[in-house]
Amino acid sequence: MAGEDRIEQATAWRPGMLIKRAEQALIAEKSRVLRPFGLTVPQYAAMYALSLAPGVSGARLARYCAVTPQSMTTVLKTLEARGLIERRASEDHAQVLVTRLTPEGRTLLDEADAAAAAVERRLVDAFDEGELAALRGLLQRAVDVLT
Repeated sequence: MAGEDRIEQATAWRPGMLIKRAEQALIAEKSRVLRPFGLTVPQYAAMYALSLAPGVSGARLARYCAVTPQSMTTVLKTLEARGLIERRASEDHAQVLVTRLTPEGRTLLDEADAAAAAVERRLVDAFDEGELAALRGLLQRAVDVLT
């Protein structure tokens, strides 16, 4: 038996392997379609979150984007240097930075989001309504069991 076959057999019962492969495929495809916009998946995710909740904290952005707070700091500094976001001291707390998309950031996000949403649409379209509801339910249950 070839080594790869042994790996497949030994790990067939472990859902984590398949979940990870699905995640990697999704991230790779999103990375590919976001590349022409000069965005990484975490940068896009941060901009998307900021479009929905301007001023959200860096810590919440990090959790939403599934990166460390240190990585989010780098993401935000890069986006700020490109003029895609602005960070200003909060009127309520001088130590807190309020982060918002700039008009340039909004324009780029609108274009990039169309590409990223098309990837998600391809994934969703691979399932009928019942399958998609079941998939969402099963994935949520997996999250609930592990958190």
